[in-house]
Amino acid sequence: MRASVSTAQDLGMPAIYLHLLAELLNTIGVDEQDLLLRVGLDPARLQSTDLRVSQTQASEFVTRAIIESGEPGLGIMLARELKLPLHGALGTAVMSSRTLGDAMELMTRYLTLRVPHLQVCKRETGSLAWYVVSCDIDLGPLHGFIMDAMLFGCVSMGAQLTGSVVDGLRIVRRGPEPAYFHRFRSQIPVPVEFGATENALVIPAARLDLPVRFTDDQLAASSRAQCEEALRQLTEDAGFACRVRRVIETSHPFPPKLARVAGTLFVSERTLKRRLQEEEASFQQLVDQVRLERAQDLLRSTGMNLSQIADALGYADAANFTRAFKRWTGTSPSHYRSAPVRSASTPAERTLATG
Repeated sequence: MRASVSTAQDLGMPAIYLHLLAELLNTIGVDEQDLLLRVGLDPARLQSTDLRVSQTQASEFVTRAIIESGEPGLGIMLARELKLPLHGALGTAVMSSRTLGDAMELMTRYLTLRVPHLQVCKRETGSLAWYVVSCDIDLGPLHGFIMDAMLFGCVSMGAQLTGSVVDGLRIVRRGPEPAYFHRFRSQIPVPVEFGATENALVIPAARLDLPVRFTDDQLAASSRAQCEEALRQLTEDAGFACRVRRVIETSHPFPPKLARVAGTLFVSERTLKRRLQEEEASFQQLVDQVRLERAQDLLRSTGMNLSQIADALGYADAANFTRAFKRWTGTSPSHYRSAPVRSASTPAERTLATG
């Protein structure tokens, strides 16, 4: 029996994808800001290309988006918005590949970085290359959305890479055609066949030699190395403390209450505390890690005054924020803002950074 979204290992979902979906909802008349806040997500934080949202929150947002928009075809609509640079280091590696086949090989290896729990397996049958997409958890009602976004997004990716829709490409889908699909069929530039036993992209093997328009061997090598490091880091970050931190990082209001985070992760408050303790962490320590990083970013990159920063970080006033910042860094916020950029150096900073 496969795990569900709520019980599977939570590797998080890139926040930028939820930001794109939120923008899409706005264009069809849904109050995306209100929807995000009801799920407990901070709309401003989703624009980050580095943050990941917990899978439970991402799933809740997508489910509510489909219900409140009344549009079960949101995955197809989102696929049209998925430009390659939005996929981080993987997008860069794919864009700088030599051939379409090289790009598909990268996607097969590093897909977990962008869509956890999906796998792509290649097999060749005669003159055709099959890229079969499967999932190792039970996505429930999200299955159609995820597969739509993934498969139709790949059609768009191929066109972006080669300059036109890949000739001979087709999509096969498991199960019967959903009722909503007929409204989108004319907008999809490749044949789509339902009733199969698997979900797959089917590409004539000869087309895998098509050159990519943005080939750059040096960039390809460096971005692939970034993907390897990101994959290693993601595996290391699979612990419970990292799951808690992801919820804290994207929460609204900030900082979130312990009870809210426990509920998001489907555990009791006692269990949350115990599991963090087992990893030599604490809820307050994780909150302070995020607070310090946000404070440093706001001091360096914005003109917000100390009262505004204190409010953004959940402090009653600037004095409380200043005391906390001095405790973490050994210096005042004002001095930090004017001083040259430096790495963490005080014992408190190093403790917060390493957990």
